[in-house]
Amino acid sequence: MTSFIGGRLRLGEPMSRHCSWRVGGPADRFYLPGTLEDLQDFLRHFAIAPITWIGLGSNLLVRDGGVRGTVVCLGNTLDEIALAEASLIRAGAGAGAVKIAHFAAKAGLAGAEFLAGIPGSLGGCLAMNAGAHGGDTWGLVEWVDVLHPDGQSQRLSRAAFQVGYREVRGHGDACFVAAGLRLTPADRDSVMHRLRAWQERRAATQPLEWPSCGSVFRNPPGDHAARLIEAAELKGMRFGDAEISTQHANFIINRGTARAEEIEALVATARHEVHRRFAVDLQPEMRTIGEVADV
Repeated sequence: MTSFIGGRLRLGEPMSRHCSWRVGGPADRFYLPGTLEDLQDFLRHFAIAPITWIGLGSNLLVRDGGVRGTVVCLGNTLDEIALAEASLIRAGAGAGAVKIAHFAAKAGLAGAEFLAGIPGSLGGCLAMNAGAHGGDTWGLVEWVDVLHPDGQSQRLSRAAFQVGYREVRGHGDACFVAAGLRLTPADRDSVMHRLRAWQERRAATQPLEWPSCGSVFRNPPGDHAARLIEAAELKGMRFGDAEISTQHANFIINRGTARAEEIEALVATARHEVHRRFAVDLQPEMRTIGEVADV
């Protein structure tokens, strides 16, 4: 392991350690910055293309052959959260969505409670406009800080981006490193009550005891992916230790030693069967990276 100004560079790092599915082959180079300045210096002098950005790995499938080039991980770093103004939170991209929700609630600010139902980092939430319970990330955004591949940082307003359902365009090959989230002053106890209620609902309806990526597919217009997968009689289907959850059909869980190829096979099977039966093309919500393993 080599150190660069407080950052850490690892060679051949198993990506199963950094993916909530607990699968995935090694990254050629894996970099965890200590500070934003570390990251800028690394990009300018040490990064080897291609560069793949990840956060907490909660919405990520890494293939068994691993990842070429450099993986930069912002999960559990660049994770500061602070009040920038009375109703504006500044949060680093590595900050967990759940932590942001709790910070806001304790500060008596409403609007971020839905983030308590998202297990990823703010950077990932920004990249895909993650949402839950009718709320979405970009509904809170006032500005974002991005970092370009040459290490240059830039602050951009919400208006600079085209935002849709689980989709964000406008940042190109830049990475989100922070955001300003505008919230609404409210009664602290009421906000905390809503936050806890949503967390309890999540625990009661999702198979949280097993490694997964959360929801695998986006909900199609006017319907729910879980309903379609269940109607296609796919609950409980297994390839190896990868299983379509019997508790929530839009979850694929790792029951022990699943491989990425088995998870991908279940994703493909669910898409095929739902399309064959209902003529609906399910779109994956998770991101897939890396190489297929050599046979």
